[in-house]
Amino acid sequence: MNIKFRLTVMSFLQFFVWGAWLITIGTYCFNAKGWSGAQFGAIFSTLGLSSLFMPAITGIIADKWMNAEKLYGLLHIFYGIILFYVPSVNDPNTLYYVIFGAMICYMPTISLSNSIAYTILKNNKFDVVKDFPPIRVWGTIGFIVAMWFTNIFSSKTPPAFVSNFGLKVGNAIANLFGSPIYANQFYFAAFFAILLGVYSFTLPKCPPQKLISNNASYAEQLGLNAFKLFSNPKMALFLLFSLFLGAALQLTNMYGDAFLDDFGKIEAYKDSFVVSGRTMIMSISQISETLFILAIPFFLKRFGIKQVMLISMIAWVLRFGLFSFGNPSEGLWMIILSCIVYGMAFDFFNISGSLFVETTTDSKIRSSAQGLFMMMTNGIGAYLGSTLSGLVIDKFYSHNGIKDWHGIWLSFAVYSLVIALLFAVFFKHNHNANEVSQS
Repeated sequence: MNIKFRLTVMSFLQFFVWGAWLITIGTYCFNAKGWSGAQFGAIFSTLGLSSLFMPAITGIIADKWMNAEKLYGLLHIFYGIILFYVPSVNDPNTLYYVIFGAMICYMPTISLSNSIAYTILKNNKFDVVKDFPPIRVWGTIGFIVAMWFTNIFSSKTPPAFVSNFGLKVGNAIANLFGSPIYANQFYFAAFFAILLGVYSFTLPKCPPQKLISNNASYAEQLGLNAFKLFSNPKMALFLLFSLFLGAALQLTNMYGDAFLDDFGKIEAYKDSFVVSGRTMIMSISQISETLFILAIPFFLKRFGIKQVMLISMIAWVLRFGLFSFGNPSEGLWMIILSCIVYGMAFDFFNISGSLFVETTTDSKIRSSAQGLFMMMTNGIGAYLGSTLSGLVIDKFYSHNGIKDWHGIWLSFAVYSLVIALLFAVFFKHNHNANEVSQS
């Protein structure tokens, strides 16, 4: 079978098994289980917590002791087994540890899937720069398909155009497992995760490269030598802003679906497509992400790394602000535009930030520096954002079980605006039109 096609299948399933529940777990915890913002925030924070240590650990294992494709397969099988257990959990404290276990297995597979694809493409004489992006974009498509899958087959009120079919299939799956229909999202993810795990054992072998010397210190093996970058004031400031913005990166993934679902509690909006097709609406964000990736080279050449990062921060202000004032009728355009803006907000910072690290760090610690950047954004930043946002929502924006979504999104917008203004003033970086092509 064609190598690129096999890697495309891997990429598609890699993100399908995450997208099936990531966007909708907020609705599951808030509206199906009736848990608080702090309880859900703690559960969601396990994504960031597991990102602090698991990618480094699995990277060392794959580099020194075990074939990457086998490690990848085992992690997905364990991830799937754990997800099958999720619907039986009725206590938020227990679900915290269950999801934490699932994230310990899943989060390192994101970087492992990239490493496997790179290795197999190189071993088969393909051009990684040319051939990997079309493969990776199918991961985002897998995420989108999973969201639609969940919206149709894991909802008591699926969109009208698939209502009968969705309910019939969804209820059949729910009856098979003896669980409510909204639990189907975890069964979808679990089944395809185990399938992906088994499939990965059929991929070409990716043996350990053993690039890390046995005499290397533990700090070098774990990439901790990159922490010396904090001694550079400019890099330290960049990493600090990465942490602050990282706190905002997952907020709409956490709360977006629950926000749209809550419009169903308002008589005028309960039958709107925004409610029944809320996960499809949210998938516009991922569609936008695939399109804005194509625009990044132009923006980087024209405006430079700092300005592109600043544009990203302003886009986050718009992402949250538009949600704050949007509604399913005359404010529908705001919800749609917010989803479109997401692509710019998410991609521009992640890619321009990664490029900043690539062009300003010593080649000897460049990989570790990239890991440090990811740890600050998707690790520490995401953990703090998940945990603190739940506490803030409970204390200031929840009244008798009703959430003030206008206030919630507005507070997130103000937070992003403050970060953007501080970044514009204090972070100094001169634009070099050649830095993109030189990297």
